[in-house]
Amino acid sequence: MSIWSQIGSLIEDLRQSEAISQFVEKVATTVRGLGSGIDRKQLTFTVAVIALSAKMAKADGVVTQDEINAFQTLFSIPEGEERNVQRMFNLAKQDVAGYEAYAKQIAALYEDDMEPLADILDGLFMIAGADGVMHNREMLYLEHVAEIFGIPERCFERIKMSHVKPDEQDPYTILEAERSMSDKEIKSHYRKLVRENHPDRLIARGVPEEFVRISTEKLAAINNAWSMIEIERGLR
Repeated sequence: MSIWSQIGSLIEDLRQSEAISQFVEKVATTVRGLGSGIDRKQLTFTVAVIALSAKMAKADGVVTQDEINAFQTLFSIPEGEERNVQRMFNLAKQDVAGYEAYAKQIAALYEDDMEPLADILDGLFMIAGADGVMHNREMLYLEHVAEIFGIPERCFERIKMSHVKPDEQDPYTILEAERSMSDKEIKSHYRKLVRENHPDRLIARGVPEEFVRISTEKLAAINNAWSMIEIERGLR
């Protein structure tokens, strides 16, 4: 059964009065039954992004069409599954309250696997900036989710820097590199990041194929940062 079918089945079991917390418990139960394979990771990741994206879009008090469109472009939703995803999105965006408990459940499901949690946060930044404005409440939301996820400050700053305006970007922050690195060291570090963020690597750690745009965006930020460093150091 595909992750979309599993999500649809879980949604169909929900009563109209049930909220996202009940849905999360159903997901947690299903995930435990799947064991530790790729299906488990993909279901967890997909639900996390849908629910937290909806709450992210609502954090500034209103869900804009740009934010909804950004969510839909993050995922390549199969034909016929839009209704299930939309229902979950609407369920999660009812209000911002309660997202802390949900974020904790997601963090617990991934345990010590930090990379998918960083990928989820990256997607949330994309949603937050979709309308061209990063509101204070949205940034507070992102900071708190990162704290719950246990994401190190340097990693958070790297993700944040990747989503600011190009003329405000610090390439060393985006690459999590030191300015003291030699040309050889930083080039090797850059190549390592490119390998780690290849779509195949993201899929292997539980990012569904439908969400590979996050890989495209990350690679674009990494390559742009490297280009800036090449110009700065005269490596071209």
